[in-house]
Parts: sequence; C-alpha cells; structure tokens
Amino acid sequence: MAAGSLADDIRHKLGELSPAERKVARVLLANYPAAGFETVAAIAERAAVSAPTVLRFAARLGYRGFPDFQAALRQELDERNASPLSLYESTDYGRRTPDSEATGRDDSLLTRANTAFAAALTHTLNEVPPHDLGQAIHILSDRRRRITLAGGRFTHLLAQYLAKHLMQLRDDVRILPESAVERTAHLAHLGRRDAVILFDYRRYEEDKTAIAHMTRESGGKVIVFTDAWLSPATAHADVVLSSQVSAFSPYDSLVPTLAVIETVIAGVLQHLGEDAHQHLQRSEDIARRIGTV
Repeated sequence: MAAGSLADDIRHKLGELSPAERKVARVLLANYPAAGFETVAAIAERAAVSAPTVLRFAARLGYRGFPDFQAALRQELDERNASPLSLYESTDYGRRTPDSEATGRDDSLLTRANTAFAAALTHTLNEVPPHDLGQAIHILSDRRRRITLAGGRFTHLLAQYLAKHLMQLRDDVRILPESAVERTAHLAHLGRRDAVILFDYRRYEEDKTAIAHMTRESGGKVIVFTDAWLSPATAHADVVLSSQVSAFSPYDSLVPTLAVIETVIAGVLQHLGEDAHQHLQRSEDIARRIGTV
C-alpha cells in the first residue's frame, strides 16, 4: 500500500529543511516529478545552491544518495501509471485457492477485504491535513461562491455524490457538463467567485489539470481529491485531499475517498448551521410537492 508520494514527503519535511534545502524542495515541487530526474548539477543551478546541498536534501528525506531518490521516484511513477490490467498481470489477483474451489466459498475474501479497507481507511483519515480539510469546508460553505464539480472515468460518481449533498445544503452547485459546447461555455465564464472541485486518480486525465490551471488563472479556488501519488492538477490546487486507493483487487478502491467526502459533507453541514437546515427543509418541501420523495 502506498504511503504517499515523494512530493508529500517533501512538503511534510519543509519545516525541517535549511533555507538552502528548501530552495531545492521548491524547485522539485514546482515541476514534479520531471524535475527529480534532472542531474544534481542542473537542480543546484535552478535552485541557486551548491551540489552538496542537493545531496544533503536527499539525505534529509532518508536516501543514501540522489540515485536512490531517483530510483524511488521511478518506482512511484510505475505505480502512478498502473492500470487494472497491469496490476492483474503482475500479481495473483483473481486466483482462487484449492480450498475455495473445494468448498465453493472463499472465507479469506472477507478477511482480506476487512484488512485492506480498514488499513486504507485508517491511513487516509490519519493523514488528511486538518488545515486542508478545514479550508475545503470553508470554501464549500461560502455561499457567495459558485461550486462546480468534475470527475473522471469512475470518479464522476463521487463528484455527483458530493454535488447532490451540497445541493441540499446550499445554492449554486453544479456538475461540469459533459457536452463539449456546454463545458466550454461554463469554463469560459470562470471567475473569482468560482470554486472547482476535481476528482483525479492515477492514469490521470489531462483535462483536470487544464481545468485546475484555468480556474486559478481566473482567480477561483481549486480543491482536488486524488490518490497518494497526487494528480498533476494538484500543482494548481488550493486544497489537496488525498486518499489511499490500494486494494486486494486490481481495481483501485474509492472507499477511503468516500469517507473523506462524507467527512467534508458533515463539516459543511456544521459550518452552515441553521442556513443548511433551512435549505434542506426547502428541498424536502419541493420534493414532496413534485412527488419525488
């Protein structure tokens, strides 16, 4: 199970680094992960520090040298680009044991599920930065903002889940349209009042990074839900909420992400207080009148 990306490790260690080492960190984070594959001399020149400073930076992260740091980065990129097919072919996923064939049931399946989901959920919730969680709740609770959500191949379901809850608690919440014309028109009118919430997980989608970039250029806020390896869209995010996705099947688990979403919803409900109660009440009244309850 991935504990997190090297970018996460670098961010967490920023407070422990010397001023010169922090320059190296900022150079690497500004063009992550590509910058990590440059030579020590090139990184030192870009950071305006000495080559030994770059080596000390790698040592601060726990690596014996810069080649070890780059080897870890290459392994991370392999994990970031993993597909269900590659995970299936490189592991024993889907193989049934002789015992399970004989009995017609696999008692270990529930045990494996319990172990995998419990570990991923605990790790995810323990690692969510309270400041980022609080900032996400503050942005989503600001009724002056227009909220737009967008997901990917599978995560559009999570975007819809969060959107439908927010719609019951406040106004100006929408899913980014799928139609190219409607999507373009919506993005063309992004401004300082907008907050865009993106879901982007490994085998990341280029449009999410572009949307995040455009939102920041327009002065809006960006919240990115992503995995431990971090979507490229996080480079333009105000808030990053990452989750573990490793599971006991070749498909990434979205269970921990759902827990983070429901934590955010609870926070928005608490932050809006009576306003949320009144909005929810109006929603229920209208649903009854049109017979959708």
